[in-house]
Amino acid sequence: MPDDSLRTVARSYFADSMNPAHDWHHVQRVEALAERLTAEDAADERTVELAVWFHDIGRAREDAGEIDDHATWGAREAERVLAEHGIADGRIETVTQAIRAHRYANDTEPASREAQILCDADNLDALGAVGIARCFTYGGELGEPIHDPSTPPADDPTAAGQSQYNHIHTKILDLPGRMYTDAGRELAEDRRAFVERFLDRFDTEVAGRR
Repeated sequence: MPDDSLRTVARSYFADSMNPAHDWHHVQRVEALAERLTAEDAADERTVELAVWFHDIGRAREDAGEIDDHATWGAREAERVLAEHGIADGRIETVTQAIRAHRYANDTEPASREAQILCDADNLDALGAVGIARCFTYGGELGEPIHDPSTPPADDPTAAGQSQYNHIHTKILDLPGRMYTDAGRELAEDRRAFVERFLDRFDTEVAGRR
């Protein structure tokens, strides 16, 4: 996907001091994954790239407590920026719907193939080796425990998990079931298998067996 001025505009919303779980490097990884998924699909490449670049522009504001939902705010902001840069109304609508729908916690279903590709690419970055690294990085910033053996995943009453170990069980391992594209499902299963191997090793180390 080619670079242009809109990519630079999107980059400006990401400070170097941001948590690494949602920084510009995350956007770059999602971009690479979206390229792969788009190459195997009939989606519009330009729409996908715009959605990818702008999907997390509100993340820093949400993390700072300035807004409640980075996806909703980001969609509105992207609409303004894209309109100023002369992007056609129909494409703006598709891009902004994709941004609103990409957030895991939202109940908004992706309404286009481009939105589905953004969702798949974003969720894939939460799986595998990178997903594990992101999980513990984000949890560390929030001051959450890596693992609390007194609250195993099956007894954890929270939706996101009280520890990062539980978060992997309750959310991360659920992601393959949320894929919309065939290529996304294939990649997700491979990454899920890696996460399961990691958890097996984690359990043996916690128990002192390795």
